[in-house]
Amino acid sequence: MAWFKRDNTELDPSGEKRVRTEGLWEKCEQCNHVIWKKDLDANLSVCPKCDRHFRIDAEARLNLLFDDAKYHLFDDRLYSTDPLRFTDTKAYSDRLRKTQESTGISDAIVNASGTIDGRPVIISAMEYSFIGGSMGAVVGEVITRAIERGAAERKPVIVISASGGARMMEGAVSLMQMAKISAALARLDDAGVPYISVLTDPTTGGVTASYAMLGDLNIAEPGALIGFAGPRVIEQTIRQKLPEGFQRSEFLLEHGMLDAVVHRKNMKSYISRALSFMQPSN
Repeated sequence: MAWFKRDNTELDPSGEKRVRTEGLWEKCEQCNHVIWKKDLDANLSVCPKCDRHFRIDAEARLNLLFDDAKYHLFDDRLYSTDPLRFTDTKAYSDRLRKTQESTGISDAIVNASGTIDGRPVIISAMEYSFIGGSMGAVVGEVITRAIERGAAERKPVIVISASGGARMMEGAVSLMQMAKISAALARLDDAGVPYISVLTDPTTGGVTASYAMLGDLNIAEPGALIGFAGPRVIEQTIRQKLPEGFQRSEFLLEHGMLDAVVHRKNMKSYISRALSFMQPSN
């Protein structure tokens, strides 16, 4: 078999060789299909059997959208403080430090500039593995700077959301980012520069309640969880069973909350066509 290599083998306690398979396979939670990891990567982390879109990180998002996966990072040296000296199961300062070390980024957002089919754009991509993609002061500041740069340079702004919502460890400071980013988007709109919001799994809480739903064009990946409160909270509050597929992309599209649901493999071309319509002079 082509995947069988010497560095995939090890000796068990009896001295016999065995093949290490940990990390080489992924199981789809939707259809239970077991997928060879390299095949999954080659298919843009989409299940080849049921089309479920696996979560991918911010770097993969940027590589997927920018021409030749080339882009310039900016505002990537901003770090959150611990204004409340917050502690739950561990100190917030420790959680920040360990997450920065594990992800290699300063917070749950990455700003980059580059081109999509030759058109200059600015993309802010959220990183869900950084404390659930939660929105704190740094996320708010970095996205605001991306929007302001877009307005100054007349470059379309694309924000890719993947978040559990506002970061509770920063209290009211995190909630203030909703208004801050929304105000920046209003100025971008006054400048006549397009803003496209891409909602991925999951997009919830204060992010959904602000910039994620304020795009000139709001598009989502298939099957993405999108909402404010979680479905279990809603069911317990209204004491009713929610409809099938509630808070998923297709449900929101059907009820007028989204403009389109776009497969990951078509995302770049869809955004490119949209920008050609929204900003034809460039």
